[in-house]
Amino acid sequence: MAEHPFSFAELFDAPLPRLKVVDVGLLSVEGHEEIYQGLFDRDLCDVIAFEPDAQLCAKLNAESDGRRIFLPEFVGDGEAGTFRVCKAPMTSSLYEPNSAVLDLFQNISALLEVVSRETVQTVRLDTLASVSGIDFLKLDVQGAERAVIEGATDTLKGVSVVHTEVEFVPLYEGQPLFAEVDQALRHNGFLFHKFIGFAGRAFKPAMVPEQPSAMLSQMLWSEAVYVKDFTLLSRLPSDQLLKMARN
Repeated sequence: MAEHPFSFAELFDAPLPRLKVVDVGLLSVEGHEEIYQGLFDRDLCDVIAFEPDAQLCAKLNAESDGRRIFLPEFVGDGEAGTFRVCKAPMTSSLYEPNSAVLDLFQNISALLEVVSRETVQTVRLDTLASVSGIDFLKLDVQGAERAVIEGATDTLKGVSVVHTEVEFVPLYEGQPLFAEVDQALRHNGFLFHKFIGFAGRAFKPAMVPEQPSAMLSQMLWSEAVYVKDFTLLSRLPSDQLLKMARN
């Protein structure tokens, strides 16, 4: 018999508050499910995502049922930058791939090979009126997570949960690592909750030839979940507590 997953919503007779999700770094890959997918499938949240290409953004909005809205913005710290488009689109970044580090590991440097560069103007989340009042912030921007956080100090005041990718090794030149992202979020009133999964690679030469993407003991990145400081829950309004628990 399949195990029945725990559902916070089942503990309440009354409807719980609907959530507003902002997804910076939506991964459009067939078969990939976002961390909030269960909420979205049960029609418990609305999602705002970003696609800087205006034509593609319009196409995505035309195909949407209205619960997921795309904005033609490039989210960051509000400064201009160079966006490196990499061979594996999911590894594209505002930071230059760190070849000196990548070349130490199996089966990863080719994924971060830069195929083109383009100048972009980033915007701060705090300047976007449409993202005000969000409950859940998801970040997956290949090393630029701290920049997004620093551009969202006002937005984060109402956020209950932040789900962010973090790196432990500088896969990109000059990128802030986990400790720096952790400090930025703690500065904004969040505490670390848990990691979700770990990824890495074996060092060269091949240590596990039949598994070129094996991690062994070297962790390179993970996803980290942060919640509002749970030592100060009495200061939060009841609806925000419900939203934090639902996430």
